[in-house]
Amino acid sequence: MLELNGVNLASRPPRPARTAAARTKALRSLVLAGAGLFAAALSMAAPAVAQPFEGCPSKEILARFEEFGRTGKMPPDLGAWLGNPKAQYIEPWKVFDNVHYVGVCWVSSWVIRTSDGIVLIDTLHEPHVDQLIANLRKVGVDFADIKYVLMTHGHFDHVGGAVKLKPLLPNAKFVMTQTGWDEAAQSAKQSEATPRRWSMIEQGVVVKDGDTIKLGDNTFGVLETPGHTHGTASYIYDVKDGAKTYRAITVGGLGLNAIENSKQVEGFIASLDKIERLVKQPNNPVTVHLTTHPFSNGLTEIREKVITRNSSEPNPLVDPQGLLAQLASLRRGAEERLEIERKAGR
Repeated sequence: MLELNGVNLASRPPRPARTAAARTKALRSLVLAGAGLFAAALSMAAPAVAQPFEGCPSKEILARFEEFGRTGKMPPDLGAWLGNPKAQYIEPWKVFDNVHYVGVCWVSSWVIRTSDGIVLIDTLHEPHVDQLIANLRKVGVDFADIKYVLMTHGHFDHVGGAVKLKPLLPNAKFVMTQTGWDEAAQSAKQSEATPRRWSMIEQGVVVKDGDTIKLGDNTFGVLETPGHTHGTASYIYDVKDGAKTYRAITVGGLGLNAIENSKQVEGFIASLDKIERLVKQPNNPVTVHLTTHPFSNGLTEIREKVITRNSSEPNPLVDPQGLLAQLASLRRGAEERLEIERKAGR
């Protein structure tokens, strides 16, 4: 029997529902931003639109997303690229002894093997779910062995593939925070009025800050890290490299999307500080960041170093200083945004 913190998942009582007014307030901006980004990202441009990148160059992609963040307007070539399976293809690869990357260029999906089955983090979105399925098969995953699908937050690019995956994974429990489930359901409903509608599965397992999911020889800790969305969660778990074991994190949200007010930015900063403490703690610190978006920390370029190193060389993804630098950069941006929100009286 699979349990969460010693509680039978099938018998765990549901959390009390929030009022409709509270839910509407929490989800309003997410829905608008999520639906807009979805439509822009998947609008297939005419063949004459040139691809903006050769390969999957992190710095160039990040620069274009920063431009999108500043202007609020999705460039047509970037939108077409996000929805182009051929342009998004990345060969799946072995990251650690128990971890494979099975995502695409712009958004991640991770396979973590344990002694009692597999955990998948995030589901991608259409039109990339068939590629995820093919990638899972290519790295030798038996779909019956996937026991959990941990979803970081309710944006379509991280949960949109769940509806196609769920019938293929007979033993998998789909997991997210309550607010994450609410955000995903609301965003999918909002998309029904758009040309690029998507569907979300029924609510599955609900987790909260401090919960742990034990599967075989690994334990997955849940951190609620709101800011990117109100319901964002990050997950902490062990990765193995030869005889060494490291603590890894998948930070659930890296950007200040759909900000409503200064309080939300303050929450994002608090989330960054929470993660920073885990990296700096003396006992069993987090030293690896397996990101939700490869371009955010140069994962594609690091890939080449990982797969070409010899067995005596350390895994370059064991990089606590790099993670601290990324957190510091995100914090600087959040402090600037906080000042903007406060000046605007929000």
